[in-house]
Amino acid sequence: MVAAGRNGRPAPVRGGMARFAVAVAAMVALAFLIPLALTVREFARERAFTQAEQQAAAIEPVLVVTTDQEQLQRALASIPAGQAGRIAVHLPSGVVVGAAHSGPEQLDAAVRQGRVYTVRVPGGYAVLRPVAVDRRTAGQNAVGQGAAGQSAAEQGAAEHGAVALVEVYLLDADLTRGLWSTWWVLGGVALSLVVISSLVADRLAARLVGATRDLAAVARTLGSGDLDVTADTAGPYELREVGLAFNAMARRMRQMITAEREFAADLSHRLRTPLTALRFNAAAMDDGPLAEQTREVVGWLEREVDFVITGARAGSGQREPARCDAAEVLAERMAFWSALAEDQGRPWESAADPGPAVVPVARADLAAAMDAALGNVFRHTRAGTAFTVALRVGEQVVVTVGDAGPGIADPQAALRRGVGSEQDGSTGLGLDIVRRLAEDAGGGVRLGRSRLGGAELELTLPAGPEPEPFGLPAEGRRRAAGRRPRRWCGLRGPGRAGAAGASGGRRRGRRAGALEFLEENRESP
Repeated sequence: MVAAGRNGRPAPVRGGMARFAVAVAAMVALAFLIPLALTVREFARERAFTQAEQQAAAIEPVLVVTTDQEQLQRALASIPAGQAGRIAVHLPSGVVVGAAHSGPEQLDAAVRQGRVYTVRVPGGYAVLRPVAVDRRTAGQNAVGQGAAGQSAAEQGAAEHGAVALVEVYLLDADLTRGLWSTWWVLGGVALSLVVISSLVADRLAARLVGATRDLAAVARTLGSGDLDVTADTAGPYELREVGLAFNAMARRMRQMITAEREFAADLSHRLRTPLTALRFNAAAMDDGPLAEQTREVVGWLEREVDFVITGARAGSGQREPARCDAAEVLAERMAFWSALAEDQGRPWESAADPGPAVVPVARADLAAAMDAALGNVFRHTRAGTAFTVALRVGEQVVVTVGDAGPGIADPQAALRRGVGSEQDGSTGLGLDIVRRLAEDAGGGVRLGRSRLGGAELELTLPAGPEPEPFGLPAEGRRRAAGRRPRRWCGLRGPGRAGAAGASGGRRRGRRAGALEFLEENRESP
């Protein structure tokens, strides 16, 4: 299934791979970043408590030697916590040196624990470190302090207590100091990884997409008719396999088309010998309607054979761009079919807009399509049924053939190749010829209801630049371009036959040719 973008079109593979790489890299980064960020936070907390314990341990040697308040104050002032006023010493006598933040219950709990004890206090934490002091030293200091005004109860406590507590106060901000900068660094590293992975994925996708686009360009070139094109087999392994398969397919197509082209050319070339004999026999015949008919048919066959040989021998890339004047071709084919129409008593009307009616189609191909469309009218309508032919020129050239017959029951089936009527031996190729001509030229075919009540075939072809008039020298072409008629219309019916003599012979030849076309090209409506 192809992923669709916001506008409904398929999303580009390169952008999709880049977004996929960003998503995967982001998920991986988050999977590592979140646990790492929590670990860094715990490390910052442990570091703060460890530093507090180290500063408390720095006072322990002083307490072992003396508990004198002045000496303790000097010792406290020598460490960072003492300079910041966040350290205190709780002596066994109950005297506190420094700024204390812990309560009596917390001090008693620390003494009972007998090790470093951390308690929660307003604004932060207090790290309490018990220190065993000499009883005699503590007692002497207590007696000295009592002489200075200490109560007897405090002196008794000093004589019986031998544990001092060093308290280091930590603010909540001390636990996260440097944490945000570390998190920002981790976030930057994760973002860098995401960006790098997206760039790497984009480069890989560019290589893949570039090879795919090259293969698509080669396929379009092959579709345009250049059979000598080959795909580049560089790129990823899978695309190399596709390129090799494409080259094998193109090579096989060249072989098949070349074989078919040679077969068609050889077969057409073989027909030249009997055609030459027919042409000599026709030239040796006396003047008359039968001789005129034979010469016209032989000339027609020779032109068709030459066209087949020329087209078969030349590749599609070697042929000149095909174009012809649709008005001239339509006038020529109407002259061909008008004899049979008058013989069958069919009223007909034809009209063409003035101006050039150039289409990018070979003259013989357009003539074959017109014969198929007009022959369809004669085959599937009764004698005496009227028909019309119209040519409109604008941004496109539109040829319309309509009749007053019963119409077409299934227009879609009539345009499909090989779908014919079993009752009249149809091959189902007639209207398919018209359809393929229109599609190859970039136009279209529509079947509908004509204004006469029967079927209507509308052939649409793109308009092209005006060609030089057929069969005239350069100077004559310029003169003919201004005087060639561009409108021909009329209502023909029984009783309006052509002139006698040679003209009558030509009309009989055309009538016989039209009947022969209907007999040899039986197709579906």
